[in-house]
Amino acid sequence: MGQIWEEHIHNKLIELEKIILPKYREESKKKRDERKIDYALYEKEFKRRIKRAIKTLTPITNEAVCGLNFYRGRGAKPSIKVNERLKLILIHQLFGKSNRNMANMLLLFSLMTGIDTGYKSIERLYSDLETEAALFNLLVLILKKKKVIEIDCCGDGTGYSLFISKHYLSEVNKLKDNVKEQDQKDEKKAFVFKFALMDIKTRMYVCYGTSLRSEKDAFNKAMSMLKKLDISLKSLRLDRYYSNPSDVKLFPNTKVYIIPKKNAGLGHGDAWLNAMKSFVEDTLNHIDEYFQRVNSETGWAQDKKVFGWKVSQRRLDRIDTALFCRVIWHNLFYLN
Repeated sequence: MGQIWEEHIHNKLIELEKIILPKYREESKKKRDERKIDYALYEKEFKRRIKRAIKTLTPITNEAVCGLNFYRGRGAKPSIKVNERLKLILIHQLFGKSNRNMANMLLLFSLMTGIDTGYKSIERLYSDLETEAALFNLLVLILKKKKVIEIDCCGDGTGYSLFISKHYLSEVNKLKDNVKEQDQKDEKKAFVFKFALMDIKTRMYVCYGTSLRSEKDAFNKAMSMLKKLDISLKSLRLDRYYSNPSDVKLFPNTKVYIIPKKNAGLGHGDAWLNAMKSFVEDTLNHIDEYFQRVNSETGWAQDKKVFGWKVSQRRLDRIDTALFCRVIWHNLFYLN
C-alpha cells in the first residue's frame, strides 16, 4: 500500500470488529478445544515450579546481596542481616500471613531460616531501603541468569484489592476501563494498580510499577524502572488503554503491536505511523502478535492463584515492596 490515510485505519477497524475478530475468536476457541488442557498435569508442573523456587531461595538471595555494601551512621545496627531480611520478606509474601501470625510461624521457620523476630520487625521490612536494594539486585540477577537482554515482550495492568469487600476483577467487569483510575480526593482507595512488562520467551517480568492513582501512573513507573536495566525491547504488545501516540512514542526503536482507538489519526511521528502501517497493511499477522498479550493475563492469573487478590499493607511504599516480592517469586518460578 505504501502510504496510508486515516480513512484506511477507520475502514480496517470496521473490518476488524465485523469480520476479523469474530473469525479469530472462533478459530482460537476451536484450537483450545482441540488442545484439551490436562489440568492434572498443569497442577503437577505448577507445584514443581514452586518447589524448585523454594529450594533456590537461600543460594540466590545470598548471591544477590554478596556484593552489596551499605553505609550506616551512628546507632544500633540491624539484628537481622540483609540476606536474612530478603529471604524473610519473600517467605512472608509467599505464605500470605499477617505480620503477627507470621512471627508466630517463624518459631517453625527458624529451624529452616535461622531467623527469629517479632511481627513489628516484619512490617518494617517493607519500608527498609536496604531490603529494597537487595530485591532490585535479586531481580537483575535472575534476569541475567535467564539471559533476558533483547526481548519480545507484552505489557498489561491489573489491580489488587486493599479491602476484602472489593474484588478487582468484579469491578472491572462492571465498570470496564473506568476502574483503571481512582478519585484522587478519596483517601480510602479500594485498589492498588500494578503494571508489568513480561518477556514472552521466558515468561519473566522485566519491570513493574504500582500506583494508588491509576494504571497509567503504574505504567509510567514501570517505564522508569526499565531505564535502569540493560534490556532492550525488540517488540511490544499493549492493550487499547495504551493505544495513544504519546505511549507508542516512548518506544521509537521497538515494533509496537496495538489496536488503535476509533478516533485514531495520523501525524504523530514515525513510531505511531509504523504501528498504524503494520495494523493496516499486515492485519492478520499484526493481530496474531497483538494477542500474545495473553501471556501477561495468564501471568496475573497465576500470581493471584499463589498470592491471592489483595494486599495487606496500607502504606504505598510497603504496598510497592509487597508487590515487588510477588514479581520476584513469579520469576523464580520460571528460573529453572
